[in-house]
Amino acid sequence: MAPDLICMGEPLREFTEISNKEGENVYLPGFGGDISNCAIAAARQGLRVGLITALGDDRFGDDFMALWHSEGIDVSRVQRSANTPTGAYFVHPKPDGRDFTYLRKGSAASQIKAEDVTDNYMTRAKVFFTSAISQAISADARRAVFHAIEVARSCGLQVAYDTNLRLQLWPLELARQTIHQTAGLCHVLLPSLDESMQLTGLCDPVEIADFYLQLGPEVVALKLGSRGSLVVTRERREFIPPVPVVAVDATAAGDTFDGAFLAEYTLHGNPYHAAQYANTAAALATASLGAVSSIPGRSQVIGLQKRCE
Repeated sequence: MAPDLICMGEPLREFTEISNKEGENVYLPGFGGDISNCAIAAARQGLRVGLITALGDDRFGDDFMALWHSEGIDVSRVQRSANTPTGAYFVHPKPDGRDFTYLRKGSAASQIKAEDVTDNYMTRAKVFFTSAISQAISADARRAVFHAIEVARSCGLQVAYDTNLRLQLWPLELARQTIHQTAGLCHVLLPSLDESMQLTGLCDPVEIADFYLQLGPEVVALKLGSRGSLVVTRERREFIPPVPVVAVDATAAGDTFDGAFLAEYTLHGNPYHAAQYANTAAALATASLGAVSSIPGRSQVIGLQKRCE
């Protein structure tokens, strides 16, 4: 069965530094990468999801394939490479946030080329999702993403895009130029406040959302962290309040918002309802450690929504 949502980008094996019972620092293995997290979040809300990406022909790649199979995600367009590795990153929690160490240079996903993306996979889908990280990992990947967006639009898909900014991967000016150009090609834009302040030079959420809306998207869902989200369309603006939880780890909260938002928006077509649902899913994702393990399913999201009524 064809996927409703197709996600394109780079998966990363995750290792989070924690203290064990003996007080020693050890690394808890997990899975990361914004497009993989988003895909899993959407799949756990009931959407049919497929991936366009590449993995090394290595143990980390095998782990991802097993994970995606277990989540019911279509992997028919996942390439395996014997010459390039699956990327990885290390999370170092701090009192005021997290530090990251990446081992991703030359990863299999960064070698994806435009000719690897064909229209026959997108013909029956509804939404194509990618991110600025997917463009930042290499010049080839950047060209491949632009080509994929062109193919998606020609096939009548809605294009969704997260402006995820990673300045370790590319300079701010190139990021700004690429991200703003891509925003003008998408239907649903999913930025976050902190990175949007760097990209736009603006501070006010309403001004930022309006700036992005003027670039061309039909919907801008601006993630505000602990303040909830702001949804702006041509018709109206609406602040969506946060859902109170005891936050432990914000890893993948934004990706969870993306996947949950796209699932609800695809099912119901109401961006304000989708943001309310996504706020709840993202809040739940902060309540435990790790990226994938903390992503809730539909029953958990609905359960918390009911408790908050």
